[in-house]
Amino acid sequence: MGAFYEYYRAADHAAATSRPEHSREIADTSRGVPEFDVVATKWIDPEVALGQLVAFAGRVDYSLGLVETVELYPPPEGAPRSDEGWHALPEDSPYLAGPAIAALPAQARDMLAGVDDARLPMLAEQWATIEEFSHFTADEDEFMLSLTKELVGLARRAKEHDQLLYCWMCL
Repeated sequence: MGAFYEYYRAADHAAATSRPEHSREIADTSRGVPEFDVVATKWIDPEVALGQLVAFAGRVDYSLGLVETVELYPPPEGAPRSDEGWHALPEDSPYLAGPAIAALPAQARDMLAGVDDARLPMLAEQWATIEEFSHFTADEDEFMLSLTKELVGLARRAKEHDQLLYCWMCL
């Protein structure tokens, strides 16, 4: 099945974690599933792949802690504290099966939001060269530009509304 990462903006942590079992991409207001401004990706994790885009955007060196997320769901304070506790969890526990929600730092949002439109094509080309995308072909250049524009646009809207970026993950 693979990993799915959905980046979205929300007013606060409570709004971001509303109905955590549901994809952020699919809204069902009749069932209480809120609608989010979201960019869905399949394989762009926040700390490595997105972290490198943030580094390129901010013109800083990439390091693993650059996009240090804060885990919100499942709540860290409810996680088992011992091996026995982990082994006692039911198979469908969100601590084992997901999904998970994390907040991205405001610095990451601001670095993406601050990219000048004229730099977007060069930024997408640079991002496409990272090791995690080595299986891509030249045919996917347009996709990378589109994705870069979507993520930068999401960051700009989040900053404009004084919101943070969040990542809903299903691994």
